[in-house]
Amino acid sequence: MKHPTSHIFGFTPESLAEWCTARSMPPFRAKQILDWVYAKGVVDPEAMSNLSKRERETLRNEISFLSGDVLAHQHASDDTQKLLVQWTDGDDRPVSTAPEAGTLALPVLGQHVEPDTRRQTECVMIPTDDRRTACISSQVGCPVGCRFCASGLSGLDGNLSAGRIVEQVWRLSRLLRDADPIGRVTNVVFMGMGEPLSNLAGVVPAVRTIAAPWGLGISARRITISTVGLPKAIEKLAEQLDLPITLALSLHAPTDEIRRQLIPWAEYTTIDELLDACRKWFHQTGREITLEYTLLRGINDRPQHAKQLAELAQTLRANVNLIRYNEVDGLEFKRPRTEDVREFQMVLQAARVNAHIRASRGRDIAAACGQLRHEHQNV
Repeated sequence: MKHPTSHIFGFTPESLAEWCTARSMPPFRAKQILDWVYAKGVVDPEAMSNLSKRERETLRNEISFLSGDVLAHQHASDDTQKLLVQWTDGDDRPVSTAPEAGTLALPVLGQHVEPDTRRQTECVMIPTDDRRTACISSQVGCPVGCRFCASGLSGLDGNLSAGRIVEQVWRLSRLLRDADPIGRVTNVVFMGMGEPLSNLAGVVPAVRTIAAPWGLGISARRITISTVGLPKAIEKLAEQLDLPITLALSLHAPTDEIRRQLIPWAEYTTIDELLDACRKWFHQTGREITLEYTLLRGINDRPQHAKQLAELAQTLRANVNLIRYNEVDGLEFKRPRTEDVREFQMVLQAARVNAHIRASRGRDIAAACGQLRHEHQNV
């Protein structure tokens, strides 16, 4: 059986109207189809009752609605939920390590995964009192190879297309709908597997669909893209994306020496160069930067590190998000002590830096980036 070559989540109203016209369907069908998918949560063409039998059959034969299979669904005691998705071949644009149009060519570090490796990514739903946050992936694996992260342990297998990125948010939203008919995703963070800025060809159109009124309708101000950061990549994102999203820089160290020990990509740039790019981001977009800082016991969580971080944060409009490390089997890094985390925050606040400690969620289901995939592949 021939696989569909298009993905419903990769269409815009305009491109779907052109698709319909080419198949002798009235162009207004595009709006009806997208309404079924996004507003009603329906991805079975047979249930789209205002389409003719022929039109439903055409959709079924030529468009993929769900491009991946859920291999695992975990539900934590704090209501965090995590999906492990395996992406199928044949539909949409297959994942590939070859550069796509508009994709930045960045160095790939770590062990390369052969094309026949199972193509699995993770996405997580994180509920709190006032928000429902979807944490999604932009790549299969990760090219960065941060020493403390499970995402890059097997290297990079390829990029996710815009449709597959959007599908993750749709799937997580569906989890909420199943529990509560009015439940919906309120926030989206690109903090799952992969480096978003090395897949701009997928990430930028996905963000537009996530924020579009005809799409998932999530305010761009509630969308965060997290990056290890290369200066030119940050500038390129600011040029391509005119939506008021938040940029989060995964800093994780207050000095170049420590950062290069933790993040191989840090060999290609300096903290000063990154912060200069962040200042340009603020000048162009008017949006403050979030500095993400994962605390690793005895490595970057000492008071002197906090003082050094405060000096950096004071040079730009930024908030600091402190993240307590979730330990990964096979890696040597340890979770910081609670008292050390609080002292670290107090040093920052004493320097008048806006610093928050991110609540740890889903620890009993391996909710940190790449952990479920890592554990599943090692069973």
